Amino acid sequence: MSVPPQRRSYLRAALLVLGGGALFALILLAVTTKTGIAGWDQPVHDWFLAQRSGSVTWLWASVTTLSSPTYLSIIGVVFAALWAVVRREIWRPGLLMAAMGFTVAFSSVIKHAVARPRPSTANFMLGPDDAFSFPSGHTLGTAVFILSLGYLLLSRHSTKVRRSAVAAAAVVLIPAVAISRLYLGYHWLSDVCASVALAIVVLGLLMAADTWQPLQKWSNAAQRRKVAQAPAP
Repeated sequence: MSVPPQRRSYLRAALLVLGGGALFALILLAVTTKTGIAGWDQPVHDWFLAQRSGSVTWLWASVTTLSSPTYLSIIGVVFAALWAVVRREIWRPGLLMAAMGFTVAFSSVIKHAVARPRPSTANFMLGPDDAFSFPSGHTLGTAVFILSLGYLLLSRHSTKVRRSAVAAAAVVLIPAVAISRLYLGYHWLSDVCASVALAIVVLGLLMAADTWQPLQKWSNAAQRRKVAQAPAP
């Protein structure tokens, strides 16, 4: 018996939410009990400190600056606005912005709930940062942006080129941001790993919202009104 497409989409979304949530819970447990992956935090931190070199510090500093919540928000808003104007579409750009906004709020709540201190401030390379360490906001925001955008692009029109581009962006950019946070001394290994797990949860929620028919119907009606009101060329 075949499974209806909508149900398959919900199933995929549920697997992502449950899988990402379970992984995050395991990492959080390790952090609170100082076991598992948390046991690697200090050795990995020390290793990155030993690798510092003026010839590459500028690179990681640039990566971490461009992936900051401020810059990433600007990039996301500009991209979504251009998408909405050029394609005359509000649903997918709106979902992308909703995912980014939810991520900022979600990350802030978790940071204050866990209240994990950052590594020693003496090793910060780009100035002070008094925010809590867990999870990494840079890594989480970047992962959510890339994974959400990738899904929204591929869910409507998937080609080999698009799939390759999304995969390359995810494989290169997400680890690059995570490494920059470790190299510059602002996060522990478990912080950035937890961020990726949370990004998977957000992706699952995004997929569920995209599949929900009442939201789709509202979006389609709004888009039809927008097209009807647009001046003729």
